[in-house]
Amino acid sequence: MVDRGASALSLPDDWPAHPDPILALNLMGSFDWDLDTGLFHMDAQAHEVFDLRPDEYDNHPESLAIRVPAAEAYRLDGAVSRAMKDGSENYGAYFRIRRRDGTLRWTHTQGYIRRDETGRPRRIIGIVRDATQELGDSEARREQDLRSAARREQTNVVQLTTAALAHARTVQDVIDVVKDTHGLTHLGATSLVMGLVEAGRIRLIAEGPAGSFVPGTLVTRIDEPYPMSDVVRTLTPCFIESPEEFAEGYPVLWPHITDLNITSAAYLPLIVQARPIGAMGLLYSDRRGFSTEERNVLLALGSSIAQSLQRAMFFEQEKDLATGLQQAMLPRTIPSVRGADVAVRYRSASLGRDIGGDWYDLIPLPGGRVGAVIGDVQGHDTHAAAVMGQLRIVLRAYAAEGHTPAAVMARASVFLHELDTDRFATCLYAEADLSTGVVQVVRAGHIDPLIRHTDGSCRRVPVDGGLPLGLSAEFGRLDYPVGTLELDPGHTLLLCTDGLVEQPGADLDEGVHTLTALIASGPDDVRDLADCLIDVAEERGGEDDVALLLLRRRGLETGECGGRLQQHVAPGDPEALTEARHMIRAAVRTWGAGDRADEIELVADEVITNALMHTEGSAVVTLRVLAGKDRRLRVEVEDSSSALPRRREAGESGVSGRGLLLVDLLSDAWGVEARGGGKCVWCEFVVPEDD
Repeated sequence: MVDRGASALSLPDDWPAHPDPILALNLMGSFDWDLDTGLFHMDAQAHEVFDLRPDEYDNHPESLAIRVPAAEAYRLDGAVSRAMKDGSENYGAYFRIRRRDGTLRWTHTQGYIRRDETGRPRRIIGIVRDATQELGDSEARREQDLRSAARREQTNVVQLTTAALAHARTVQDVIDVVKDTHGLTHLGATSLVMGLVEAGRIRLIAEGPAGSFVPGTLVTRIDEPYPMSDVVRTLTPCFIESPEEFAEGYPVLWPHITDLNITSAAYLPLIVQARPIGAMGLLYSDRRGFSTEERNVLLALGSSIAQSLQRAMFFEQEKDLATGLQQAMLPRTIPSVRGADVAVRYRSASLGRDIGGDWYDLIPLPGGRVGAVIGDVQGHDTHAAAVMGQLRIVLRAYAAEGHTPAAVMARASVFLHELDTDRFATCLYAEADLSTGVVQVVRAGHIDPLIRHTDGSCRRVPVDGGLPLGLSAEFGRLDYPVGTLELDPGHTLLLCTDGLVEQPGADLDEGVHTLTALIASGPDDVRDLADCLIDVAEERGGEDDVALLLLRRRGLETGECGGRLQQHVAPGDPEALTEARHMIRAAVRTWGAGDRADEIELVADEVITNALMHTEGSAVVTLRVLAGKDRRLRVEVEDSSSALPRRREAGESGVSGRGLLLVDLLSDAWGVEARGGGKCVWCEFVVPEDD
């Protein structure tokens, strides 16, 4: 109760050095509170009101906590704070104190606030007196009202705590709810302990406040002389109603908690389906004994916490199993790739056990090539992870068999369609020739790849795609287009799942733009860059997994040591054909082809002419120098026709049909590979080392 209309005290300036004798005669104690130093001086009569000996009080208001219950102190502090803030000169309040014998007594205080010239409170002087007799017959009614209010507050705390526990997923979430300052502390508890039963022992999982941990109690046996062991062993709550009872019942524990000023405690078994899963203890410093209502409230609270703990434990077990399954499905190691730096990362979603089907893979292929895979199976459960593992295996098998990227994707789609599942998957497969930097990309409903250049800039590379795996087979649309891109030395290819791109409230394009900016500002090393990207995903959270694969083509040691020359040749353009021949002639002599220069020019001219004659489209001519065991000059002629060249018999005139014969006879190696909707015919020549 607060008396805001109290009149100002008539006290001398040097008070309490010379206290008014009338105060003492009326059994009123006086105090002087220096707000600058925080010291709260009381006279002998004030000590008597608070039932304190002089040696029990050190002139600090906090020392009164042993007599003023926490709820009363909270209400009294509020009254004083409001008076100081709203400019009042005085205040008055009724509050209860607990005397040495445990009885509660009403006390009245009046204070006069002294302020400086700026209006800032500097000092409070006032009186305290026993008001129990004054309240008279109304005390019982007020006590009853206060108890009713306390019961309502405790019931509300149980309801609020139970509501909060409904959203707790993990054991730590349960602990956080229980230790929340707006939760159990409203029940008046000053200290908390909680333990879980594991293999016949109790492992402490929560304790507070700081400094209340008892050495040797982190893990205890159920048969040890501790209250939590007793309630777990007997399945019966233990209510300790006095310090004497605590000291007598648990002499091993009591000496370690005397500094907490514990006056009573409630230890509750956490029981689920008639089996103890743990125990919880609430320790109090402002009460003795527990009413029937208080015991019922605490038992209800313990039951709610036990149910939430078991649910959280099951949740974590399922999460561990699911995560283990998913990790087993991902490749344990990534093979080292000659000519490239590779980094892979994976981050689980924040959905707990709801794991996803994201995966990555790196597949070494013959001829210095490598296949990079990124994919995402629909759904967030163990079934998605299982489907992901099977898809990863078949994709690796199809690629290793030597199928073209488009065929690898089509076969994987058929496999998923024939699998006993209703899931589909998005996927991107990139097959890179690290000696030339040519990357062929097939996209099945997945997001486009990104390339980071040596200057740090990053761009999205649009690639024509087909339907996701499974759906393309179901709808008979298995012709996946193949895109081709160039990965120059120092450039980094980045493949990721949409968990790295999607952001709440933003569309996909905005997410890609944000990602490209982040990559551009990230570190140069691919491993550091991968860590940076995954850290951002961690900070952002999100409800989807993230899989990430970065492949950086190294510089000169990858095989390319003389740069690259390229010429576009349009059909029916003799000048463009002449320029291409000049380029080839100049390049083979500049790069030191030696006595093979004429052979290279002849074969290149034959392949270019063949492309222009038989495809009725343009051709792109590329020359490269490859370093390795043997220094080689490589000629590539790319056209828009998917028809493969075939060897024919020479005609009667003897002037046609010898093209591929010349290519096979004069070059050291040659071949054809798919490029997008067309193909590339390439030839390689071993040339002398460049001096």
